[in-house]
Amino acid sequence: MSERILIMGGGVIGLSCALELARRGRRVTVLEANRCGGQASGAAAGMLAPFSENTDGPDAFFQLCLRSLRLYPEWQAEVKRLSGLDFEYTNSGSLYVAYHEADMLALQGRLLWQRKYGSTGRIVEGDELFKLEPLLSRNALAALHTPEESHLYAPDYVRALEQACRNAGVDIAERLGKVTVAERGNGISLRAADGRRFEGDRLLVCSGAWAGELSETFGIRIPVYPIRGQICAYEADRAPTGARLVEHMVFCSQGYVVAKENNTLVCGASEDVAGFDSTVTEKGIERLRKWNKRLFPFLESREPFHRWAGLRPSTQDGFPLIGPLEGDERVIFAAGHYRNGILLSPVTAKLAADCAEGKRLEPLYEAFSPDRFGRRASVHFS
Repeated sequence: MSERILIMGGGVIGLSCALELARRGRRVTVLEANRCGGQASGAAAGMLAPFSENTDGPDAFFQLCLRSLRLYPEWQAEVKRLSGLDFEYTNSGSLYVAYHEADMLALQGRLLWQRKYGSTGRIVEGDELFKLEPLLSRNALAALHTPEESHLYAPDYVRALEQACRNAGVDIAERLGKVTVAERGNGISLRAADGRRFEGDRLLVCSGAWAGELSETFGIRIPVYPIRGQICAYEADRAPTGARLVEHMVFCSQGYVVAKENNTLVCGASEDVAGFDSTVTEKGIERLRKWNKRLFPFLESREPFHRWAGLRPSTQDGFPLIGPLEGDERVIFAAGHYRNGILLSPVTAKLAADCAEGKRLEPLYEAFSPDRFGRRASVHFS
């Protein structure tokens, strides 16, 4: 009989891992404290933009993000096929806007190293820039145009992932409340808040911002913290020609604006430390409104019709935790993806499934080891 794998967490990472493991013949149970995709996953803007969001250099995290971007065309098509559901996946390309001459040097430097990793990006300015984005502020000096980048509609993607998992035979248990590790002996046993127990051969930890609660359980430091990300959306009817108000994902140093197929314009994200409070605040949304009108002046006269927030699982060093637990390879981590959970879902799923098959990860991925922050005293199980 095939191995039974328990997954703590039914967000985009947990569901993606479950789907990949089921495709590889494993029996999988997803355990979710609330409802699948109800935290950071469903609140995400869905940008697949490693070149725009990783601006410092080609470190291991950038390379992980780039690999995931390249997996997306096949991955999203397979999720649609297995689920029978559609969701927006748009290869819009991106623009990263500069307002000052000094910013041009940064764009040029970024372009140099990004081209070594396959970017066909180039710097556009003047009439060419405003042809790409007619409503962009005329204060914009230039922009780095990266055609490879895409975006999707996160709520529909997560919904399709969940349905694909169910169709592939994954068991999903939701609204369990807090789930704890009850036993790690010959097998692994998890206990839900109502006392129900779930038995498995391996455990995959995909509990996002809550992964840090398992630090004592596994005897390692897990510095994962919730960062509240606030986003707003505007109504954005198309022009009579069918053109969107905004054609690309448009970034600046303050955030991003991206148009969706449902005629909305998403602006994000305002971040702050608020523990596990996902309340939307006027201060947080006002931060977005303060800069987005400098990017697109037409937004000054508009009010967002929708405002929401999600808790992003940030780690101490900004890198996710991906890989087996040293000393107990039955326990695998896939958590702490911060604001890149949607982008990193396909590559994380494949790496986690490789770990479950006992495969050794490439040296590049040692940077994401869940043990890298050191050890601490563990607890005894009853």
